[in-house]
Amino acid sequence: MRFELRTEEHDERNIYITGNFNGWNPKDEQYRLDQLDPETYSIEIKDEYLPGLIEYKFTKGGWENVELDPYGNITPNRKIKKSEGTASDFVEKWRLNWGPFKKEFFPIAEVISEAFYIPQLDRRRKIWALLPYDYYISDKNYPVLYLQDAQNLFNEGSDYGNWEIDKKLSLLTEYGRGDIIIIAIEHGSEDRIKEYIFDNDHVANGSEGKKYIRFITDTLKPFVDGHYRTKKDRENTGIGGSSLGALISIYSGFLYPEVYSKLLIFSPSLWVEPNNNFPIMNFRTPFTMKIYLYGGGKEGSKMVKRIHIFEEYLKQWEKKNLFDFEFRTSINPEGTHSEFYWSQEFPRAIEWLYYNSKENPAEVKSQQKSIKN
Repeated sequence: MRFELRTEEHDERNIYITGNFNGWNPKDEQYRLDQLDPETYSIEIKDEYLPGLIEYKFTKGGWENVELDPYGNITPNRKIKKSEGTASDFVEKWRLNWGPFKKEFFPIAEVISEAFYIPQLDRRRKIWALLPYDYYISDKNYPVLYLQDAQNLFNEGSDYGNWEIDKKLSLLTEYGRGDIIIIAIEHGSEDRIKEYIFDNDHVANGSEGKKYIRFITDTLKPFVDGHYRTKKDRENTGIGGSSLGALISIYSGFLYPEVYSKLLIFSPSLWVEPNNNFPIMNFRTPFTMKIYLYGGGKEGSKMVKRIHIFEEYLKQWEKKNLFDFEFRTSINPEGTHSEFYWSQEFPRAIEWLYYNSKENPAEVKSQQKSIKN
């Protein structure tokens, strides 16, 4: 079967074909197209590798760089019968690092409080709620994800850049994956390390992680559930962060599995617990826990290694019937310890943690809705 592609929007990125013949892998080197001239590409795939009805798309190396229609909208899966022998296609536009993002789908960013009182620590903190774009014109209840380090999640002007979760949530909404409330808790500046270290005075003198976890679980979550239309059960509640924020989220999940069922763990500071001495609560019936692990190959020599060791510990704890883990590990060989790469990973993590689908959002039918004034 020969696939021919023409596109006028060209750059240095390679073009791949992906579909129901390769598990929808968007960057499979076996399925990279050959460039015939600046606008024309092709690939021949042996018939024995293809189903009778082929579904496929073109990407420039990832779902963040997938094909779009002339207006920047999602394209449906292309379909063709293998018996036709040749497919000729044209791509008008391509995503670039998940963009473009549609303003009409941006979440509503509300400040819950400029100075929310933390009784466990006797201090105050700014806390945000990011609500689905149609929250105030719907009557739905939503799952919730609590994220650390709000300063670096969506606000412009952060010292280190930001995850752009507002943009990424608009993208997920476009794919029918945006019905979620994010509660973003600002870190405590000079108190950040102490609050995110559970119990290790060798790292942080007077570590306060136990109290911080209790704040989110015992104080903040009941407040959020009382003021927003949330799905309060553990199946719809997650917690996460990056670096030390990821580490304290692991502790939160392991200590309160009756509260959290989903952990978003980006570049965790596992060096604080090199022997993985996490406290594990022993329940008669093991809790099911979904964990999305991400690390970058350029975050230091031990980041990826520690993540894989942590995976092995998860398997050991599972064998002891302490938990029923379902985890996915994503390693970006080029990834550094930075907001840019966490931003790239965020849509994949949300889709996997909250939507129980092995499909990438790019295979989901478009949700082309708009709010009429």
